[in-house]
Amino acid sequence: MTGYLTALIAIIKREALRFIHQRERFVAALVRPLVWLLVFAAGFRAALGLSIIPPYQTYISYETYIVPGLCGMILLFNGMQSSLSLIYDREMGSMKLLLTSPMPRWWLLTCKLLGATAISILQVYAFLMIAALYGIKMPALGYIAVLPALVIAGLMLGALGLLLSSFIKQLENFAGVMNFVIFPMFFLSSALYPLWKMAESSDLLHDICALNPFTHAVELIRFALYGQVNPSALGWTLLAAIAFSGAALWGYSPEGTGIRRKS
Repeated sequence: MTGYLTALIAIIKREALRFIHQRERFVAALVRPLVWLLVFAAGFRAALGLSIIPPYQTYISYETYIVPGLCGMILLFNGMQSSLSLIYDREMGSMKLLLTSPMPRWWLLTCKLLGATAISILQVYAFLMIAALYGIKMPALGYIAVLPALVIAGLMLGALGLLLSSFIKQLENFAGVMNFVIFPMFFLSSALYPLWKMAESSDLLHDICALNPFTHAVELIRFALYGQVNPSALGWTLLAAIAFSGAALWGYSPEGTGIRRKS
């Protein structure tokens, strides 16, 4: 157990040092959601009407509605950003050194995933603090209750990025794949508008949004911020996290596609 713990601490420390040395990464992670919150929300507020839907007990502002979705945005972008660093490490050779260590490969990748998720959660709390200063405050208990939801959602989205990185050969190709995954996942979800609004426009779009794992991650965060549990969102997010993690571990295994390409 000492060896496993040492590997965990070392990898998380490496992720933290990389994050500290890339201050622009922290700023960029906050700029995206803040632009949506402070700029785009002002325009959407007049165009989109909101009804009283769980977990809300009364009418809310549009800015309040999109905060959970923007928390999910931070987790989504950072999950992909962390996977980008994996591809860079693989091209530089440090990834091969990591995977040939005495520790099991699944544990090393899990440590990498945990480290990236921890950093993402810190950025989410920084965003929630700025939102509170802007006047968008959640129940006090919600800031604590949301932590498990952020962990589960962060692991799910980080595992998705890990899966993508196992099948991408070159660093240059990852940007296109990121855009192909990130934007459909974000916009075809309940992050910016409730699902009943999508149903008014198109039943097909509603069904796609309902099947999107990111939708369930956002709803898990939304309910947790109000001290509630959404069993459906929790179940689907956990299921997606397990599926993505299993596929990613297979992709980085000796039998998987990703390792054979770079061996």
